Amino acid sequence: MKDEKNKKGLGRGLMSLFGDQDEESLKKNSDISNKLISIGDLNRSRFQPRTVFNDDKINELAESIKQNGLIQPIAVRPDSKDGKYEIVAGERRWLAAQRAGLHKIPVVILNLNDNQSLEVAIVENIQREDLNSIEEAKGYKKLMSDYNYNHDKLSKFMGKSRSHISNTVRLLTLPLEVVEMIEGGKLSAGQARPLVGMHNALELAKTILANKLSSRSVEKLIKIDKAKGANISQVDSNILSIQKEIEHLIGLKVNIVNKKNNSGRIIVEYKSLDQFELVSNLLRKK
Repeated sequence: MKDEKNKKGLGRGLMSLFGDQDEESLKKNSDISNKLISIGDLNRSRFQPRTVFNDDKINELAESIKQNGLIQPIAVRPDSKDGKYEIVAGERRWLAAQRAGLHKIPVVILNLNDNQSLEVAIVENIQREDLNSIEEAKGYKKLMSDYNYNHDKLSKFMGKSRSHISNTVRLLTLPLEVVEMIEGGKLSAGQARPLVGMHNALELAKTILANKLSSRSVEKLIKIDKAKGANISQVDSNILSIQKEIEHLIGLKVNIVNKKNNSGRIIVEYKSLDQFELVSNLLRKK
């Protein structure tokens, strides 16, 4: 029973990071029994990827801690700088515990190097309930680029499908302004995903916000925009063919500018009076 209690205390995300085969090794190198440590003996993590905490959420958690206590211990590691402990996972709970007026809190002490500590911090950050899609995407990308995670490993640890992970990471390819719209909560992931790969993604994003389009309506908008683009490409192709034909006939550089309303202009370049007279004579012909 004690082992089950201790295993639960570590948290599902933290245990999944090390894997079942490493659990015994983790137990040997860590004190996984819950210990009460003075709240002032904990330092913030140097590797916390999250820089902003929702103040209202911290207050809500603090009220819960006042009523029920701090149920899940905070994961820490020894801090060689001052003999205290550095938080590995659970900084939000630590902040809330301070507001709740706790003097001591339960912790689990782990022996982790800097890379392991950063990895745990990223995984815990991705598992937050209030995570926005861009934060989630950045977390996945960092785990893949810095820690050799692949989609299968991420899918297993995060409990997410491979397609979800791929689609989320693709959001980072959108223009910066669109990414900021998602981060700011103006645009949802469902609204933004169809914009990936669109050359006019920013223009479409503004249209979505202005018209308060649902995710389904966005998909319809993208289909219409792609169809329109295909038609424009066909028109451009036809005009280019005519332009080359005229150039071949008169032997001069020609540029045809076609507007959306199918009006436009034909520009013929000449480099001498002889060439000018050639164009003039062609225009006079009946």
